[in-house]
Amino acid sequence: MTLPQSNNYIESDILLVHKPKGITSFDVIRKLRRVLGIRKIGHAGTLDPLAHGLMIVGVQTGTKKMQQYLKLPKTYIAEIRCGHSTTTGDLEGEIVEEKSVANSDFKEKNVQEVLDGMVGQHQLEAPLYSALKVEGKPLYWYARNNQKPPFIPIKEMNVTNIVLLDSYASGKQYVISVRIDVSSGTYIITLGEEVGRRLGYTAILGGLYPGKI
Repeated sequence: MTLPQSNNYIESDILLVHKPKGITSFDVIRKLRRVLGIRKIGHAGTLDPLAHGLMIVGVQTGTKKMQQYLKLPKTYIAEIRCGHSTTTGDLEGEIVEEKSVANSDFKEKNVQEVLDGMVGQHQLEAPLYSALKVEGKPLYWYARNNQKPPFIPIKEMNVTNIVLLDSYASGKQYVISVRIDVSSGTYIITLGEEVGRRLGYTAILGGLYPGKI
């Protein structure tokens, strides 16, 4: 984790911190509390454990300013792997279904048409492994305890732009890399699964990298 230096501040009580791949956003907060010796620390939005990128962190009085950053639009680089599904919708889960892809189904024009159709507003289910609460418990609590939630919330997700960066066969899977601009509250795992469905395959998120290239 990149710890704060003088040029990591937006304001005296707001930090820019790079979260590496493989740890949770709360792991970052926990470490900052130890390093800074300050308990009152919050952040403007959770990054997936598989994602690395910028976290906006509020310290003490800065925690009250997080709401203004939380609603900002976001840009991600996402890797969508078509051909199998997992319990978590990403590489961390157990494989649920596998299906060898047919390269003829992924002609660049077809992929581009599907991506073009993703621009706009969507009403989609939140991922089961998310912090969204149902009857007082986060959805991931139900998943980890092998319990079915009373319902899975439908969330409005807005895609403002999506650009195909690369697409190629990889063993039995087909990988699609995109840059995607979304509104706050959009789950990229869900969008990745939806892209797969529209191409006729189950899909998972193979990687997520906040930021522009």
